Amino acid sequence: MLEIKNVSTKYGHLPILMDVSISVARGETVCILGANGAGKTTLLKTIVGMVKPTAGEILFDNELISNLSPHQVVKSGIAICPEREGLFPKMSIESNLFLGAYYETDKNKIQQRFEEVSSIFPWIRRRLRQKAGTLSGGERKMLTLARALMSGPKLILMDEPSLGLAPATVIEVFNVIKKIVNDAQISILLIEQNAQKALDVAQRGYVLQKGSVILEGASKGLCNEDFVQRCYL
Repeated sequence: MLEIKNVSTKYGHLPILMDVSISVARGETVCILGANGAGKTTLLKTIVGMVKPTAGEILFDNELISNLSPHQVVKSGIAICPEREGLFPKMSIESNLFLGAYYETDKNKIQQRFEEVSSIFPWIRRRLRQKAGTLSGGERKMLTLARALMSGPKLILMDEPSLGLAPATVIEVFNVIKKIVNDAQISILLIEQNAQKALDVAQRGYVLQKGSVILEGASKGLCNEDFVQRCYL
């Protein structure tokens, strides 16, 4: 579904990604591991068109998207859950949620998506009028993911979903990710520093270091890699 082929990027004259190749199949969860500054978030920004590659190409459903603007990438079926939730704190949960369906004009589809999202996050239906800024950290993460689902995506890009959360909430977030993958068959590209959780939920993974892919393979295989165990587990 998603093919990143030999992509390189720069910030000014500073190279960030160098000859990166990554793929995500339909219905698959793939994780990207790496330390701060490895280029993980830049990779997501490049996929959604916020950063333009200096080399290589990005294909989604066999269509070239590396020349598209961010809103065109979203319309193609890619949603993003950013590291900092990107919610509007003074707006209600309902208003934040339905922004995810901004490009959908069919009211029946919007209502159907809301019903599906409500079945995953039952608390949202009960608290639609509550302002997003009053939510806990875990609830904000959940609302961000719910908003992404409202766009009817084929692929969700998730940036550090466990960042800043209590251990019990991290478990809850990853249980939701598993449910989405199993029930909705949506592909997920997951960036996460909690390597154990990421490898547990993903079928495959890549290790990014200083802007280059240095390891890739099935999650179970990566768990047994000496480098991964020393640096991430």
